Amino acid sequence: MEISELVEAFKHFLIRYHSEDIRSIVLSQDPMLHYPLHIDFAELTQDNPPLSHLLFSQPTNFLPLFDKAAYLVQKDVFVDLKGWDDASVKEFVHVRINISGSPLEFPETFPSIGRVRVKHRGILLTLKGTVIRSGSVKMIEGERKYMCRKCKFRFDVHPELESGNAIRLPSSCPSKGARSCEGTSFEFLEGSIVCHDYQEIKIQESTQVLGVGSIPRSITVVLKDDLVDLVKAGDNVIVTGVLTAKWSSDLKDVRCDLDPILVANHVRRTNELKSEIDIPDEVVKKFKQFWTEFRDTPLKGRNAILRGICPQIFGLFTVKLAVSLTLIGGVQHVDASGTKVRGESHLLLVGDPGEWMLEAGALVLADGGLCCIDEFDSMREHDRATIHEAMEQQTISIAKAGLVTSLSTRTIVLGATNPKGQYDPSQPLSVNTTLSGPLLSRFDIVLVLLDTKNPEWDAIVSSHILAEQEEPDRGKGNDDLTNIWPLSMLRRYIHFVKGHFKPVLTKDAERVISSYYQLQRRSATENAARTTVRMLESLIRLAQAHARLMFRNEVTRLDAIAAILCIESSMTTSAIVDSAGNALHSNFAENPDQEYVIQEKLILEKLKSIDGFPS
Repeated sequence: MEISELVEAFKHFLIRYHSEDIRSIVLSQDPMLHYPLHIDFAELTQDNPPLSHLLFSQPTNFLPLFDKAAYLVQKDVFVDLKGWDDASVKEFVHVRINISGSPLEFPETFPSIGRVRVKHRGILLTLKGTVIRSGSVKMIEGERKYMCRKCKFRFDVHPELESGNAIRLPSSCPSKGARSCEGTSFEFLEGSIVCHDYQEIKIQESTQVLGVGSIPRSITVVLKDDLVDLVKAGDNVIVTGVLTAKWSSDLKDVRCDLDPILVANHVRRTNELKSEIDIPDEVVKKFKQFWTEFRDTPLKGRNAILRGICPQIFGLFTVKLAVSLTLIGGVQHVDASGTKVRGESHLLLVGDPGEWMLEAGALVLADGGLCCIDEFDSMREHDRATIHEAMEQQTISIAKAGLVTSLSTRTIVLGATNPKGQYDPSQPLSVNTTLSGPLLSRFDIVLVLLDTKNPEWDAIVSSHILAEQEEPDRGKGNDDLTNIWPLSMLRRYIHFVKGHFKPVLTKDAERVISSYYQLQRRSATENAARTTVRMLESLIRLAQAHARLMFRNEVTRLDAIAAILCIESSMTTSAIVDSAGNALHSNFAENPDQEYVIQEKLILEKLKSIDGFPS
């Protein structure tokens, strides 16, 4: 097809499907604004398949032609028919391609950011992710006109985005045909520069689509004209554009690094589409039926739920219980002095890392969710000072460059850190991790995962891994909730109990928690910074979280004892029960309800020394 035929074909498409959109653009008052014209790719494919294929395979060549067609439709149709003058025609109209519901949502043209490759360069590519960085809006030169001094031919020169928007003049006059003069001297035409709004953002692939231990990848996205300032950090977006590469200026003896960038054509925020987790009535009935079946053995039911957390990892009962209680959290309340007491719990794991990484602004981005921080001990001193406020007051205060504000960080923090050298059990945790006492006190639970080289444990774990290889589907969940719970059901359950239950402490639970706190205060020596009122608040939060986990609206003695056992497993306290054991080698008990009776008896015996505790 000739270029003129392509422009005409797209003009007909616009007149047929988007005449009202163009009419509203013509009626707009400001002639200097940049106007978007949103086109559904599925609609174009249905109307003109060859045209849609050309757009997909060669967007760099054909998107400018589509913009030109949108400009011509204004002149050819509306100005002529309605009697408007040329001043009504808007010069800057940009066709924006919405691929929603079209074949372009297939994985080949809709890859994850980490799977973007050279083969995706030059096509109309769509990426999905979360905005982790949003740059300031700048002005950028879009084009300028030159004239050949020899033949007086005028032509446009566009800056090269790939080379830092550098202007490169042609080696000879670009005039063609009979008037080609091959001149090499050009004159810049004053007043011919056209500027555009310009913004760079960075999007990162969602951790939900990654495998265990994978690092989320990111890519820079260029937004221009009407697309700037559409999104902010934390927004979930779907971006359609053209993949290219950006390189630095040529330097002698320095390798030229190419960084992939996506020049956006269409940006769609999905925040408003992200409704709350759908929990149908029949699913709630399943939850209730589940607890009816485990009425006589509630802790066995609880453990059935906990087995669904990372089922591919054997054992780690204590860690999985701590993670579930941290995710569920307690109930936020305001004390007698009017101070807000947070409901969110925080968890710190000390041991071998995973591969999470922290970027600036992570706590703000995780507002209302969970922030996983690896190498917690490697944070800069400034960040350590900031995280105190973020974890306790759940805000981050900023006073910088004349800007004074406070950002919300209602975030659960799940940290992981390594000891400084070999872990020394004889030394306090603050010495082993180089983390200060006040910072450690922000965590409700601190678990130290020590590999004590236990041959029996190694044999059990190896048997579990071999069984997984022989029966890969054995650990996958299904609709039978008495088996291992699938991830989708776990998410629904946690979401439901957090929103539905506001558990209140019974008198029995209050006595147990209060007595345990007093006992810890008496025996605290090395961990005095930990056994402050924050420990009491942690116990209450964990007991409330356990009541929610058990599908209840009141905190019983069982929940209080479970919270105490979690605190006992933490190496920041002086354990009064020897049954806590090594968190790394903790396994699921065959008869958890019977084992609980023994643990409860041990704890209650210890608490009898406290005044006011019933004997």
